[in-house]
Amino acid sequence: MTVYSLNELERAIALDPEQWRPLVFTNGCFDLLHVGHVRYLKSAKSLGKTLIVGLNSDRSVNQIKPDKEGYPSRPLIPEAQRAEVLGALKWVDGVIIFQETTAQRVIEVLKPDIYVKGGDYTLSTLPEASVVQAYGGKIELVKIELPTSTSKIIDKILKEGKK
Repeated sequence: MTVYSLNELERAIALDPEQWRPLVFTNGCFDLLHVGHVRYLKSAKSLGKTLIVGLNSDRSVNQIKPDKEGYPSRPLIPEAQRAEVLGALKWVDGVIIFQETTAQRVIEVLKPDIYVKGGDYTLSTLPEASVVQAYGGKIELVKIELPTSTSKIIDKILKEGKK
């Protein structure tokens, strides 16, 4: 598994596009990896040759998932460990950790052939949609087979802990 910087990945793709394309890209926090994530990433990989996962940094997860009373601070798992777990999945060809709250800048640079997000998004609620559409990329919204979420897992743990 390789964790790339944006510059490293951009150069590698430019040097040998056939090795990488069609390039599939998705992104998220992936804090507490669960079966919904695994099925989602497997579906994403099936859409192209290479799957790169954009991983929100610890700082950006903290901005996206602000502290709530009675909740632990997010992320629960540090970015390096989340990247290692993602990279251990056979469908993931590489991980890039980004600092922003959206993956727009990464997408502008890499121009993936296919951008994948979960079916809980729509084109109107997807902040990266306009960037992908601007260069002619394809957007795939993958239906989430098992509606599991990290927040629901945390809720269950907290509820069980109060018993």
